[in-house]
Amino acid sequence: MISIPAPLVRGLAASVTAVAVATATAILGPATAVASPARAAAPVTDTCPGAKPEVTVFKEGGVPVLDWRENLEFDGRGTLWVSHAARGVEGYRPDGTRYAAVDVPSPAGIRRGPDGAMYVNYGQIPVPNGSGIMRFDPRHPERAPEKVVDGLLGINGLAIDGAGNFYLGREFAPTVLKLRPDGSRDERWTAAADVFGTNGLAVADGTLYTTSTVHPRSPVEAVPLDDPGAHRRLADLSGSPLDFKGLDDLTVVGDHLYAVAFVTGQIIRVDRGTGAACVVVAGLHGPTSARAPLGFGSHDPQRELFVTEASGRILRVRMP
Repeated sequence: MISIPAPLVRGLAASVTAVAVATATAILGPATAVASPARAAAPVTDTCPGAKPEVTVFKEGGVPVLDWRENLEFDGRGTLWVSHAARGVEGYRPDGTRYAAVDVPSPAGIRRGPDGAMYVNYGQIPVPNGSGIMRFDPRHPERAPEKVVDGLLGINGLAIDGAGNFYLGREFAPTVLKLRPDGSRDERWTAAADVFGTNGLAVADGTLYTTSTVHPRSPVEAVPLDDPGAHRRLADLSGSPLDFKGLDDLTVVGDHLYAVAFVTGQIIRVDRGTGAACVVVAGLHGPTSARAPLGFGSHDPQRELFVTEASGRILRVRMP
């Protein structure tokens, strides 16, 4: 069960996000125009109804922040792949055994593509190798990853649609960046999306869902893939800067989104239709990403989430 204190993580979170919000507010003003008003403008404080989820530690952390685990994805073949800020990409079996490592410098968002390959953003922290997207074969992690595209500064979150198009979150950029499967930029789509400061990204049913880390209202947006200019604010998860969430990644499970709140240490469930939101679990130590365990032993993707933290831990959240 959760037991490791994380004052260092919280302190870093507060410092980083305070600077981020101040910067964003100075650039944008206290509010940013959106295509439609948010449906949930009050702070999300209510706990989701029903019994509390069970939270257990799948992988212990090390030194908070130094052991930062940034993102995760399941390959559907029995392996959990985790982006570790300092050690590249790690592969874990359902029993918690680490069995593989892939040399990706400063990895961030990681996703499985429609071709079965794993794609991961690299160079989140400036490195000599630059920044962009790498690809590796999860069946042969011993083979060196290959660059798909480079020269992409400031990227973090990643989503891939069924056609192999890439969507990249950039916390201080004016919109989501879309790349075609060959790595070329879809400038028209990117300009039309017009959603500032995205981080977490997830694609489901023809829609790209996004979170913003630096926006003081902690918004969740819905962007139609075939008409990005028709994007709408699905929910504001912070009613005021005092309830700033510092949203990171998000994922889709059925009719709901699960958004990770780095600053407040929460997993927040958002209804994809109505925008209604509630807190699934709180008290986490700098959570960074959450994913359902697809094809991962006996783990149930409809009732479980795996969560990475800046503390270095990987958690398992089991819904009642």
